[in-house]
Amino acid sequence: MLQELSVNNFAIISSLQLEFQMGMTVLTGETGAGKSIIIDAMGLLTGGRGSSDYIRQGASKCTLEGLFTMPKNQELMNLLEELGIENDDESIVIQRDISTSGKNVCRVNGRIVNIANLRKVGEFLVDIHGQNEHQELMQSEKHLGMLDDFGGKELFKIKEQYEGSYSEYRMIEKKVRNRQKNEKEFAQRMDMLQFQSDEIAAAELVLGEEEQLIEERNKLGNFQKIADALATSYEAINGDSDSSLDKIGFAMNELLSIETLDPEYKVISEAVQNSYYLLQEASGDLSRHIDSLELDENRLNEVETRLELIRQMKRKYGESIDSILDYYQEITRELADADFLEGRTGELETLLIEKKNQVIKNGLKLREARKKIAKKLEKNILRELKELYMERTVFDIRFTELPDEQFTEEGLDQVEFYITTNPGEPLKPLVRVASGGELSRVMLALKTIFSKSQGITSIVFDEVDTGVSGRVAQAIADKIYQISENSQVLCITHLPQVAAVADYQYFIEKEIVGERTETKVRRLKQNERVAEIARMLSGSEITKLTTEHAKELLNMAGNDRRN
Repeated sequence: MLQELSVNNFAIISSLQLEFQMGMTVLTGETGAGKSIIIDAMGLLTGGRGSSDYIRQGASKCTLEGLFTMPKNQELMNLLEELGIENDDESIVIQRDISTSGKNVCRVNGRIVNIANLRKVGEFLVDIHGQNEHQELMQSEKHLGMLDDFGGKELFKIKEQYEGSYSEYRMIEKKVRNRQKNEKEFAQRMDMLQFQSDEIAAAELVLGEEEQLIEERNKLGNFQKIADALATSYEAINGDSDSSLDKIGFAMNELLSIETLDPEYKVISEAVQNSYYLLQEASGDLSRHIDSLELDENRLNEVETRLELIRQMKRKYGESIDSILDYYQEITRELADADFLEGRTGELETLLIEKKNQVIKNGLKLREARKKIAKKLEKNILRELKELYMERTVFDIRFTELPDEQFTEEGLDQVEFYITTNPGEPLKPLVRVASGGELSRVMLALKTIFSKSQGITSIVFDEVDTGVSGRVAQAIADKIYQISENSQVLCITHLPQVAAVADYQYFIEKEIVGERTETKVRRLKQNERVAEIARMLSGSEITKLTTEHAKELLNMAGNDRRN
């Protein structure tokens, strides 16, 4: 239930604070006074589409705020918890700011939310029906949803079971279709991967191999340089005549003869001895390498060929042998999975048939449940329409079976409302034959039924009674009041009959304040209600007769006991 509404700098409203009660409240006033602006504000507060056009001229932003009684609704509680919104189980506060830049800031209990989530919360709080809202009845694709809404929890579990099987069926169907659609591309890719796998496997690459081959190639490619350097070095150290080793040996012997004469001589002698033996060992190593040195041109060609193969593999499959082998493992797994899936194609097609049969089974169960619900809804609508002076109406909810495999997530059928308001005339689709006044009454009948079964917290009617008069107007008034016995009702109306049955009445008017137009709202007392209803009856000129008529309407409605 909406308890308080605060509006600032919105359209021609400068500042407005309203309090509302449970029951039925009407908002009346001259045409153009701004009655619908208040409903627009409520719509924006609960997630409607907004823009900077709503901001009052000269203001930088408009602010809307509403205090609602917290509905006893577990789905709403779950939604608030999911959005991280704290609540005290008693009230919920919504605020929305719209700036001239077009920026929207929405808060629920102080926590910022986006428009989509604000709309989700708002759906649990307010149900707004304007003059064109009943056009939902003119969309036959919406009729199935209305039927399901009436079915409530009784239908929910059955529908949920169907939706689960439908979702599984579509998932398997997508897999099968993708396999069929991409079968050629899939086969081509598998051929390519198999070729790549064979090529990499045939290369027999080894980690660290490239570095070793490069080192070997450098040796083989520099054979002459290495041979010359080894021979020259050996000749210099240990040649046949005047070699370095002989000279150092001669020096070593001379130093040995005097090393006992002075400790320093001994140090020098030992250093020369070490050098001699090191050079002698190096000479042996040089000799061994020279003896084993042999140019193997075939091996050089083999190394070059191997390195060229590695270069080609790196160009195709990776920057290094490491990455090539990683890629090889990857495509090996994909080929293995492909072999597995190849074998599962038949299994998937068999599974698809099983899932389809399950969808049909659950769909038939849902169809039967809906048909039972449809009979109840037909009876209820006819009862409500009778009270709205459409007692000769015939109303029928018709099911059309969808072609095989064209079923949807909603079920196996299309549902459409059929009606005839004239005895002897055939039933025809509601969307083609109902007049505006008839649609309003059918919509009111549905709202009366749904308000009892769903317990919507606040229902707003914005001139839905347009185009009716006389006893039909009175019947609509009684019906709207009947809805208010289960939900809070806020109603904008031009009908005195509707205004008279309300528990509370607010008068909306325009005033010029400082050369600017402003909308003002005030709650009417009993005597003020008489005057306003008299105006609604006669227009600008209020007579004694219209005043008496207004009093009579109020007395008939029992408002003297309500205020």
